[in-house]
This record gives sequence, structure tokens and C-alpha cells, in this order.
Amino acid sequence: MFFFDFKKDYGFFWRINILSTIVIDSEGGELKLEITDVRVRKIRGDGKMKAVASVTFNNSFVVHDIKVIEGQNGLFIAMPSRKTPAGEYRDIAHPINSDMRGRLQGVILEQYEQILNEEE
Repeated sequence: MFFFDFKKDYGFFWRINILSTIVIDSEGGELKLEITDVRVRKIRGDGKMKAVASVTFNNSFVVHDIKVIEGQNGLFIAMPSRKTPAGEYRDIAHPINSDMRGRLQGVILEQYEQILNEEE
């Protein structure tokens, strides 16, 4: 794949590859990121991981393997990650700010709670 970044000279960012083009205007325009689909699959068993979710944005981009985890302070989400050669786990995809993380966690946990209520 070929990528070209034109941000410095032109005041906007183009990322072009052979399959698609994404243009974000940095001069006041914005790309709205909308959550258009959430699918949650409950995990059976007694472990801390309770479910796995897939979230679709703008009917065109999906993030799989978002985990629903039972922590000491309740449920939270963990973004998909991979193990580095040093043995640490690094997120593959993740929200940049706390507002987006909160929105994402809210819709996933809401869908998870709905699944639990349907089972009763």
C-alpha cells in the first residue's frame, strides 16, 4: 500500500492508498464519527471477560474484539491489543480522548445489559 501525507504544505490531510481516500479538512471542516452499529457477544464462564463487542462507525469502519471486563469497580471496556516483543500489551485501536471512550463504553455496556435482561 502507498500512503501520501500532504498536511504540511496544504493545510489539510490526505491519506491516499490504493483502496480508498480519506480527506479531513483542518481549516474548520470536520469528519463526524458516528457509531452506527454495536454487536455484543456474551462469553460463557466465570472469568473476568464477560463479552466481546464489534462497533461500526459511519457504516463504513468496524473495530472488532473490544472486550467487556468485570473489574473491581464494575464493568469496563478494553480495546483490542497485541503483545509486544517486550511482553507488554499495546492497543491496536483506541479512542484518543475521554469523551469518545465514554461514549463507546456507554453504548457497548448498554447493549451488554440489554443482552443480560433478555436472558432473564
